[in-house]
Amino acid sequence: MRSFRQKKVHFDSRCYSHYLSPLQVVLPNTPTLESKGNRPLKMTFEDQLHALMFFHLQEHDSARDLIQHLKEDDFAKEFIAPDGGISRSSFSEAINSRGLEQLQYVFQELCKQAQGILPSQHSDLGDLVSIDGSLIDAVLSMYWADYRKSSKKAKGHFGFDINHKIPSKVYLTDGKGPERPFVNSILSKGQTGIMDRGYQSHKDFDLLQDENKHFVCRIKTKTTRTIVSKNPVNQESHVFYDAIVLLGTPGVNQTKKSVRVVGYTIAGIDYYVATDRHDLTCEQVAKVYKLRWDIETFFKWWKKHLKVYHLIARSKYGLMVQILGGLISYLLMSIYCHEQFNETVSIKRIRQLRINIQNELRVSNRDTNLKNMVGEERILHAKT
Repeated sequence: MRSFRQKKVHFDSRCYSHYLSPLQVVLPNTPTLESKGNRPLKMTFEDQLHALMFFHLQEHDSARDLIQHLKEDDFAKEFIAPDGGISRSSFSEAINSRGLEQLQYVFQELCKQAQGILPSQHSDLGDLVSIDGSLIDAVLSMYWADYRKSSKKAKGHFGFDINHKIPSKVYLTDGKGPERPFVNSILSKGQTGIMDRGYQSHKDFDLLQDENKHFVCRIKTKTTRTIVSKNPVNQESHVFYDAIVLLGTPGVNQTKKSVRVVGYTIAGIDYYVATDRHDLTCEQVAKVYKLRWDIETFFKWWKKHLKVYHLIARSKYGLMVQILGGLISYLLMSIYCHEQFNETVSIKRIRQLRINIQNELRVSNRDTNLKNMVGEERILHAKT
C-alpha cells in the first residue's frame, strides 16, 4: 500500500492537495511501475502522473514548455518535478514507454469514484452513454497514424457518461479506424448508447439487443422500414412517426429483430432515430438523442482548455498515455468543481484554482522571508 506523493519542502498547497484528494483512494491499489533494468526509475509513476496533470492544468502547449516550467517555476519544482529534476529526453522516454497500465487503472477507478460523487442527471431516462470519435492531428513521423497520403491523424473513440457528464471509456486507432466496432466495447449491459448516423449498423442493432445493451441511433432518412406495428402519435407533438419496424432491405441487410423508429422535426429538419427502448415515450426518445451533443461540448472544452491534442508523444503508446492523463485531469476537475462550488467543470474555476495555488506560494514565501528576517535580527541583537 502506498499513498500519493506529496512533497512538502517550503509550503503546503491546500488547493492542490484538495484537487488531488480523490487519488488518495485510487493510488494505493494501482499496479506498481517497476524499472526494466537494474537502475532505479528517474521518473516514478507518481511523478509521471503529476507531470501529465500539471501539463493540462496549466494549459501547456508542448513538452518543452512543460520541462522549462518544471525547472523554473517554484511550485512546479516543489510539487511536480521528480527529485533531482527531469531532462526532456528522460521525460519523452517515460511518456512513450511506461505507465499505460497504471493510467488505465487510475482512469477507470477515478471514473467510478466520480460517478458516486457527482449528481446523476436524466436518471429517468436510464444509464446513458454518448459514443463518438474524435480526430487528433498527428505529424508525418507518426507512421502508424494512417489517414491520407499527405496527412497523419489518430482517432480517439470515446464513451461519455451523459448522466454525470464525464468521459467513461476511450480507445485509440489510426485516423481511418472504423468507429462501429467500439460500440460493443464501450457499452456495458443495461446501458444505452447514443450515436449519430455513422454508427448505423443493422447487424450491430441485432447484436446489441442479444447482449442486453441498448441504443438510440440516428438513421438515414431513406433507410427502408418494413412496418410491424404503429404507435399512436400526438398531433400537437414535434414527433410525427413512431413505429415498430424491421430496418433494411429484406434478404440483404434487414434486421432480424424489430426496432422502434421515432421520427421528429427540429428547426425544419426531419430526424429518424432507431432504438430498442420501448419503455420511453416518443418525446423522451427524441430528448435522449438530443443529449448526444453533450459529448461534442466535452470535446470542444477538452481540446480548447486542456490542450490535450498538443502532442507531447509520438508513439501510439505515448499518445494513449497523454489522452488518459487528460481524461484523469478532467475527472479531477469535475470532482473539484462540484465539491468546492457545486458546479460543473468550468475554465473559470480551473483558472481560479491556478491563481489560488500561486497565491498560497506567495504567502508561504512571504512568511518564510519574514521568519528569516526575524531570525537574523535576533542573532544580531544577541551579538550586540
